[in-house]
Amino acid sequence: MGITSVKSFVISIAAAALLATAGPAHAQGTLLSNKIAFLNAIKERDALKANELARTGGSAILDVRGDDGSTPLTVTIAREDAEWTGFLISKGANVNLPGKGGDTPLILAARVGFHDAVRWLLSKKARVDQTNRSGETALIAAVHQRQLPIVRLLLDAGADPDKADTAAGLSARDYAKRDTRSRQILQAIEAKKPATTATNFRL
Repeated sequence: MGITSVKSFVISIAAAALLATAGPAHAQGTLLSNKIAFLNAIKERDALKANELARTGGSAILDVRGDDGSTPLTVTIAREDAEWTGFLISKGANVNLPGKGGDTPLILAARVGFHDAVRWLLSKKARVDQTNRSGETALIAAVHQRQLPIVRLLLDAGADPDKADTAAGLSARDYAKRDTRSRQILQAIEAKKPATTATNFRL
């Protein structure tokens, strides 16, 4: 093999190696770009864009986090948007992925009083006692906001009323005892017997 042939061979090997490494990097960059575009489409309620990105990007695109920590699912739940929340859940969005402050979709839905979202999330096996960065559970959030129907839903799903947060070391039961303006919540907690199996919720 002559010198020219050797040089050509080396160049071709180097080019092949460059393409091999550039391929995955390019694909990863495209996925990240599409994730950001998907989150923006959710925020802007751009149905055409969101559907197209969800169709081409698959489940990997549904669980992006924005710079502020928000996820598509926490964005739609925060604005109590049933249509978009249902869309994301039906597409397979991670129902346990935390957003800002470690709030899970279930904690956020309980806090804002989004009853339908709580039911849907529980039907998709959302972890009922998962906590945020303050140790707050969905049940504690519901008690704070005096969301009696949601308190009952969570208790039926097996939520632990005695799981204490890390902010004050208090549980949902403790907070309910301190709140003299919503005695029905304490009554619901006191009446609930420890569950051996969680209730199955259906959409």
